[in-house]
Amino acid sequence: MDRISNATTRGILIKAVSHFVPEKSNPVQPLYFFSYDITITNEGRDAARLISRHWRIRDAYGRVEEVRGPGVIGQQPRLEPGQSFTYTSFCPLPTDFGIMQGTYQMRYDSGESFDAEIAPFQLIAPQAVN
Repeated sequence: MDRISNATTRGILIKAVSHFVPEKSNPVQPLYFFSYDITITNEGRDAARLISRHWRIRDAYGRVEEVRGPGVIGQQPRLEPGQSFTYTSFCPLPTDFGIMQGTYQMRYDSGESFDAEIAPFQLIAPQAVN
């Protein structure tokens, strides 16, 4: 597993890249802060809208937090074939290592919905790599 993941579901490619954010982290608390960049590309033939998200975030102790909600960063982007949408978000953890994965519920203009996979990617602080 890496800090980068790619998955394609029904023509929707989702690329995730994570980064450790040391200036917002405090190991004494403990708090480890990570950012992640997501790029969603419609490689299919039909326009699709991102309706909602479902994340599974697991820390180094194996605790799992599930996050669900409408859209991403307050938006529900609609992607025509060939279009991409990129955003950055954040994830605080109580451990210096974790894993995120999930799905975006997508909907075609026809009304048909499906879950697009977000492949697992690591959230890892540099000191956790030793």
